[in-house]
Formats: sequence, structure tokens, C-alpha cells
Amino acid sequence: MNFPMSRPFRLSLLLPLLLCLSACSTLHAETHPGEATLIREVATATGKSPAQLEALLGGAQKQQSIIDAMNRPAESMAWSDYRKIFMTPTRIDDGIAFYREHQALLDRVSAEYGVPASYLVAILGVETNYGRVTGGYKVLDALVTLAFYYPPRADFFRKELKTLLELPSDKLAGPLDSLQGSYAGAQGWGQFMPSSIKAYAVDADHDGRIDLMDSLPDILASVANYFHAHGWVKGGPVVVRAQVDDKAHAVKVDHSKPLYPVEQFEAWGYAPLAKVSPGESSTLLSLDGSDGSLDWLTFQNFYVITRYNRSPMYAMVVHQLADAIAAGVKNDRMARAAR
Repeated sequence: MNFPMSRPFRLSLLLPLLLCLSACSTLHAETHPGEATLIREVATATGKSPAQLEALLGGAQKQQSIIDAMNRPAESMAWSDYRKIFMTPTRIDDGIAFYREHQALLDRVSAEYGVPASYLVAILGVETNYGRVTGGYKVLDALVTLAFYYPPRADFFRKELKTLLELPSDKLAGPLDSLQGSYAGAQGWGQFMPSSIKAYAVDADHDGRIDLMDSLPDILASVANYFHAHGWVKGGPVVVRAQVDDKAHAVKVDHSKPLYPVEQFEAWGYAPLAKVSPGESSTLLSLDGSDGSLDWLTFQNFYVITRYNRSPMYAMVVHQLADAIAAGVKNDRMARAAR
């Protein structure tokens, strides 16, 4: 005999099925831990399709080599070794050649943003060897790996991944799943993170989109705009060597932001070895050289370079490469004028 099932009995049979469907749905969405929540946030903020976002993130792969690279950054080495990577005759000569080839564009961008052309060239030289080495990782792989599988900096990289997913297509060099970059997810000749693309990248060639891979006007103007927005002082000093007295007052310095006027450091036993205004705000930097410690007074423009990369060694090598490139360009001009 068939008896009709009561409503509570029907629900008791359906409940396991509903729980299973819910669990299966969650498992499907969570290709990476925390992915579903991020998709909801991006979809809510932008109106983008959750299914398309899920497909993008689901196609990204965790890369152990990215985590390994994060654990051994070049900035962890000694200054004397770090400097050798970038201050080579080849990289200097290539920078001079790049400046010469693109001088009209560089001069125009420099005049607009107040940043010397040699520093724009040096950034490209240090970051990607003038566009030759822009990174071999898929940007999505890099940011997914670091956002979901690298706890030491997961919060930072989750924000960068979220920003990347929220960027409109006209701010990117190509489709999201085609973008290539560094192990940290930086893109283009100037190695911009997604938040930097959002805030500082410029459509300088006025073609309706920002391309930091193939448009030199966009690339150079974006780097210049980054410096300008972070407070570059046109014509201001960057760094000067300092002579330290044997009885110099000890000064604790834990960042590159200018702290005191030069005259105060002089009174404490740190004398600049080049002419600089006594009232110029500055701070101290000591790096290990092959023959002992090397000491400098650094200024606002040095601090600006550390906004691009927080390592003072990075900022110093950008400055020294820029100086070498500027000197080479000047010598070229003098040689041509003498002919």
C-alpha cells in the first residue's frame, strides 16, 4: 500500500540533498581558498559577471616558484653585490642609446612632469633592462599565488588582485588572462602593480587605452606621473656623499623620509661632500661598500624613488644609473658639437 509522505518527512529527505548541492557549489567556487568572497566583492563593486570572474581565477595556477622568489629578493644582498647587477658598462651604454633614440619624447615628458629624463630611463633600465625582461609569469598566477598562498603578505596581494580584477579593459595592455609580468604581478616596462596602474598610469599617446607594454609615451609618462604624484621636487637634490666625523652624534634612521636640515647633520658630524643648501631637509643613509661603510645625505627626491620601491639600495642604484646615463648623454652632445 502506498501512503503519501508527510511534509516533514519529505523535507527530511530533501535536506541532505540540499546540503550536498550547497557543498558541491562551494567546492566548485573555491578553486583557491577565499576566492568566492573576492568574486562577490568584485562583482558587487563593478557589476562584472561572477561566472566570468570565477573562470578567470579558476584558470590561475598556484606557482611554488613565485613563493620561492618572494623569499629571496635581490634587495636582501649586500650593497656592493647589488650594485654590480645594474651598474655595468652594457646597461649604462644601453641607457645612453635609449635616451639618444627617444630624446624628443623623453624631453617632452620630462618638461611636463618636472622629472629628469635620465631618471625615467634609469627606472626602465633597473626594472626591465629597457623593456627586454618584463617578466615570464602570468599576472593572474602571480597575484593568485601571493594573495591566497603566501600568508606573510597575503593582505597586500589580495588588494592588488582585487584591483586588477576591477580595472577596466582600457587600462590594461590586453585581456586579463593574457597579461605577463614579474613574480610579484608587476606589469610593463616600468613594472607597475595594479594599484599603481589605477592611480598613476597615463594614456599619453591618446589612443583611448593605457598600454604599459607597447606604448613608450604611456610607459614614460606613467613613470614620470608616479614620481610627480609622490612629490618629486623639480631641480632638487637627490643624494650627496657625506664625510662622517669620528665623534659624530649617532642618529637612528629607519626610513628614507627626510628628517632634519643639512645644517643639523653637519653640526652632528655629517658633512656633505657637495654643495647643498644648509636648510635642505635630509636624512642619513649608510650602505656597506667593498672597503667599509659608505655614507650619504639623502633628500626628498631620493625618498620619492623609494616610493617606487622601498629599498634604499634600489633608490641608490637608480640614482647612480641616472647619473651615469646623463653624463654619457652630455659627453655625446659635447663630442658632436666639437666636430
